[in-house]
Amino acid sequence: MRVHHINCGTMCPASSRFVLGEGGLFSRARMVCHCLVLETNEGLVLVDTGLGMHDIQNKARLGSSFLSRSAPALDPREAAVSQVERLGFKREDVRHVVPTHLDLDHIGGLADFPQAQVHVFRDEHTAAMKPVGRSKTYGYRPQQWSHGVQWRPYTVEGERWFGFESVRVIPGLSSEVLLVPLVGHSDGHCGVAVKTEGRWLLHAGDSYFSHREMDPVSPRSPMGLALFQRMRSTNNAARVKNQERLRQLSRDHADEVTVFSAHCATEMDRFQARSLATAA
Repeated sequence: MRVHHINCGTMCPASSRFVLGEGGLFSRARMVCHCLVLETNEGLVLVDTGLGMHDIQNKARLGSSFLSRSAPALDPREAAVSQVERLGFKREDVRHVVPTHLDLDHIGGLADFPQAQVHVFRDEHTAAMKPVGRSKTYGYRPQQWSHGVQWRPYTVEGERWFGFESVRVIPGLSSEVLLVPLVGHSDGHCGVAVKTEGRWLLHAGDSYFSHREMDPVSPRSPMGLALFQRMRSTNNAARVKNQERLRQLSRDHADEVTVFSAHCATEMDRFQARSLATAA
């Protein structure tokens, strides 16, 4: 299975020093929407979609809070559908979408692939369709699935994976793609594990935001991201616990699993540098 790492939405929040712990106090930070395109024998699989073409053409879909806080670039070249086509495929070739969760910056591109099946934990689907409590105030935007989505919700069950409960999410898919429960940021938040070339990639979604949080010796989060994560979590204790489990996974199984998050530009740059080196 061939894997492409793509950025489907650059975001430039104010104060790089506050948000990322580096750069100038008044300079803009750089964050990404790290998505995957998986080439499988059964068609293309997307892990997250980032911001979609409909969001870019009608930014009101994203809401004023997100626009002011995140300052997205809204570049049509970054939309997943544009990048899929640049890879030489058609949008109809995307048969499956596996989102880490249903926040607006992770599924904005669903409408660009209306024929795809969307695989998600049932708890996340329920939280998005009928938000209550803290879920009401955050990242779900019904406009992004109003076109009608082929949802495939799953309960948390299945074989264990490096100590995590997991479920194989796409019946009949020859490639190994697993949903790994990582709740906390949202009620049904998950990681997506993909096996390729003899090792695993784990897209950890919004389980953490900065590569510094995965430091095995002295993990730390920049002040702005630490504050945002605490405020944004529906279950902060669970988020913190799962973040520690991810650090342990990275520390104990570095030769078998590579963990990365949805929004860290440093991690994205590392993957793209590897791709360029391999191509050369």
